[in-house]
Amino acid sequence: QVQLVESGGGLVQAGVSLRLSCAASGRTFSRFSMGWFRQAPGKEREFVAAVSWSTTNISYADSVKGRFTISRDSAENTVYLLMNSLKPEDTAVYYCVTSRDPYTNVVSTTTAAALYWGRGTQVTVSS
Repeated sequence: QVQLVESGGGLVQAGVSLRLSCAASGRTFSRFSMGWFRQAPGKEREFVAAVSWSTTNISYADSVKGRFTISRDSAENTVYLLMNSLKPEDTAVYYCVTSRDPYTNVVSTTTAAALYWGRGTQVTVSS
């Protein structure tokens, strides 16, 4: 059974950094892409970033490009999201995801049904 457990969220002021972690278990994750989505209050869930199984393909939403960095430690089955220069509009619940199928990239248009989801971690950025 695939499990994804996020950590590292919190309440911070604008401009600071946070690093989210996602510990994955239940299978060999080196064949599966991983990523992050987020959902702000009253808004639809949106893609944030993803890293392919091979780590050669990394993608970001335009809204976080240049500020956020995704990385993965395949040996530890962990994916990270380093968030720098946080803004109030980054306030959201952040969800860790992994593709259900191997060798499949997680992208902004990947449907929810094609992913496993964690329960999320709250990030609140005050101005």
